[in-house]
Amino acid sequence: MQLVIRNLQVSYDKIKVLHGIDFTIAKGEIVTIIGANGAGKSTTLKAISRLIPADKGSVMEFEGKDLLTYQPDRVVSELGISHVPEGRRLFGNLTVLENLQLATFARKDREQIKKDMEQVFAIFPRLKERLTQASGTLSGGEQQMLAVGRAYMSGHKIMLLDEPSMGLAPLLMLSMFDALREINKEGTTILLVEQNARLALKFAQRGYVIENGRLVLEGPSADLLDNPDVKKAYLGG
Repeated sequence: MQLVIRNLQVSYDKIKVLHGIDFTIAKGEIVTIIGANGAGKSTTLKAISRLIPADKGSVMEFEGKDLLTYQPDRVVSELGISHVPEGRRLFGNLTVLENLQLATFARKDREQIKKDMEQVFAIFPRLKERLTQASGTLSGGEQQMLAVGRAYMSGHKIMLLDEPSMGLAPLLMLSMFDALREINKEGTTILLVEQNARLALKFAQRGYVIENGRLVLEGPSADLLDNPDVKKAYLGG
């Protein structure tokens, strides 16, 4: 397995948010975590990225390496784990090109950086048209493209995506997921957190359902789409 999570526990101010969750992801998979707001989905991604500390007893391994020994910058630069956060978090005063270039600051593979930049523009040709435009002036869809492109430039063994459809019109939403599927075909593993459970399960191969910081269901996406409990809670009946 590429990513192994065992007994992941996270607390905020002594309040337990994740209560020992377990899951695995194989290289090249698309996996989604669905659940209600506040269930612990974003917290899970932040823990993997090492943006927040995991409690004692947690186990996180990526390609056989102990994630708990890595600082956030090394998670990106040395392990190739990228994170597209909820809300995009772009540098609004910087241009599209500057945002993409900034994502490569810790990389040394100049030739591969050039190839990756070309790949980003192949997947998101609109970004090439907006190269010199300040990212803060882009449309919502263009900003989401840039957030994904920036993550790709920082390292793309596995991409953690937090609510990539948020704020997008239906057609742009579908276009974004087509782009993510293309990124996956190029070899990037994807772990997706998404409020639109139906869209997420149709996109992913497998899914996990999280409730109140605990994983309560898991399985192939098709099985979860047909599960009556999932239908009732997350798919509108």
